[in-house]
Amino acid sequence: MQPETPMRRLGALAVPYWRGFLLAVLAMAVFALTEIGFAIAVERLTGLLVNDGGPWARWLPAGVLGLFLIRGVSGFVSAHQLGRIGRSVVGQLRAMLFERFLHMPVRAVEKRPRAQLLSRMLYDAEQVADAASTVITTIVRDSLTVLGLIAYMVYASAGLSAVVLVVAPLIALTARVLSRHFRRYSSRIQENMGEVSRITDEALRGLRIIKVFGGARRESERFASANESNKRLHLKLIMARAGGDGVTMLLAAVGVASVAWFVAQYSVTDGLEVEKFTGFMAAMLLLMTPLKHLTNVNASLQRGLAAAESVFGLLDSAVESDDAATPAGPTGERARGELEFVRVSFSYDREGAAALRDVTLRIEPGERVAIVGRSGSGKSTLVSLIPRFFEPDAGELRLDGRPLNDWPLPALRAQIALVTQDVMLFNDTLANNIAYGSLSGAGTDAVEAGGAGAPRRARVWGAAAAGAEAAGGGRGSRDV
Repeated sequence: MQPETPMRRLGALAVPYWRGFLLAVLAMAVFALTEIGFAIAVERLTGLLVNDGGPWARWLPAGVLGLFLIRGVSGFVSAHQLGRIGRSVVGQLRAMLFERFLHMPVRAVEKRPRAQLLSRMLYDAEQVADAASTVITTIVRDSLTVLGLIAYMVYASAGLSAVVLVVAPLIALTARVLSRHFRRYSSRIQENMGEVSRITDEALRGLRIIKVFGGARRESERFASANESNKRLHLKLIMARAGGDGVTMLLAAVGVASVAWFVAQYSVTDGLEVEKFTGFMAAMLLLMTPLKHLTNVNASLQRGLAAAESVFGLLDSAVESDDAATPAGPTGERARGELEFVRVSFSYDREGAAALRDVTLRIEPGERVAIVGRSGSGKSTLVSLIPRFFEPDAGELRLDGRPLNDWPLPALRAQIALVTQDVMLFNDTLANNIAYGSLSGAGTDAVEAGGAGAPRRARVWGAAAAGAEAAGGGRGSRDV
């Protein structure tokens, strides 16, 4: 069974909003009818000029105003409904991505640049929403407009319509050729935006190192290179789109010129009323804008598909496995704390050097152990195996004599407290940071009781003017 395409998966996310979509389609159909109405208005106006008035003279101005009113209302309704659907879909995509981030294996997350993950969340998801709205509007509204105007042209003069429609295959061929360029440039732009985000993220996280070691110039050069590449890719996409506009307009002009030439040379308008002819010419000119939109719709479509592929590719990443989530495994009990490493080996790259090789270690309950060694000797790796951030390539870890894989992940991690090398304070109050996890939502007194008075003894509350409710800020950098 083949996996679903990104377009199908996006459609599935939009299904709950089908009523709004139908309303938007109806509004776009009404909008398309107003274009035909303008051609008819030109026909009637010409008739008034030729026939010195008539029954339409009194109502034509009101009819034109009515057309603009209907056009404005229908355009508003379609834009509002499609915008609502688009924002709802992008909201779902971002929520799904965030959930996937939280449940992906630590090893899989750390292998990817953090900026690339943020780019998927912020940039690519936004591109999907914008492209979907643009593509649907163009395909539905402009296609209906083109069909309606062509129908009117055939009604006005089938002979002249045949002359104009000769250029239609050439316009379709132009759109087909341009679509390949749009897809290629769109994919490259997605990748490049991830690179720009990565360099920016590294510079912000390593700002102190950059300043101390005088690396500002080097980082500026790296960013300038990525930024210049981004500019070139966007310019290529703009050139392809502008070229498509020019070719489409030229082909449409060929149609107009062909009609004028046939009228002058062969008098194909014999028997055609003047007002019908002017209405025909008005419809033909009104065709140019929707034809241009349809020619360029592939740019938006390919940009959206490229972004959707990257988003769904990340959503399809494997989640953290929990083989022990069975009734047989310990769930709520408190571990004694006997920890064993039995001939454990681990490498970050299967074909690279081992970070740990054949490590055997036993730690008794209540025993205090310091893991000491030179940088890169595997200290952090060893500790990361305990909460199963990584899985050993060989050997086994045991807690209270049971293999770690027999412990459900929530039960295992409930036994562990972790202080990382880097300071990590969430952008919340000091009390909520200390109460993070099992004490989440508890008051200051509960935090004190749960921590055996540790926050007060460490003078955490007194260090901040606002006490326990002081905001710690990202990474603890906010002034409190």
